[in-house]
Amino acid sequence: MSITPIPHGWWKAPLHKEEKIWIAIAIVWCLLITIAMPAAHIFGSQNSSQEYYTIYEKDFWTLQEAFTAKYKVGVETTEDGEEWDVVEPPPGEDIFLMGSQWRWDPILKLKVGEPYRLHLSSVDVLHGMSIHPINMNFEAVPGWDYVLTITPTKAEVYHIICNEFCGIDHSAMIGKIIVVE
Repeated sequence: MSITPIPHGWWKAPLHKEEKIWIAIAIVWCLLITIAMPAAHIFGSQNSSQEYYTIYEKDFWTLQEAFTAKYKVGVETTEDGEEWDVVEPPPGEDIFLMGSQWRWDPILKLKVGEPYRLHLSSVDVLHGMSIHPINMNFEAVPGWDYVLTITPTKAEVYHIICNEFCGIDHSAMIGKIIVVE
């Protein structure tokens, strides 16, 4: 087996018909995607709100603790004996969800069809908030209060999974949103 050297000036050779077709398809596809991405962002109804504020972690912690104390309706105990506060705020209220190693606080109990302003932040490291079984993903970033306007549409228990590696017990970082009629 011998290796044939690449001839000098190979890039000057004319393209074959098939190569021209695939290059044209690639260029058209790139143009379509370039137009579609901003159009989907501007006209799409799937976009989350663009409301966010800088906040000190301790201040967000204080807001979340005050919110929990005001609307606490019970406590849920996990299999390993850990206690989680359950809050049920009135519709239209600002609600606070805090990510911290390795939990989401508190458990939210919301009503179907009612709007809420969800304040999301982290008090230690970056966390990814993924709501299952629906496909929603947001970042909980320390020092940022990200505000989402949400209206639950189906009575169900939704699990919040951290999808951003946050440390040794990352796989156990699960929270809940309970939506009731």
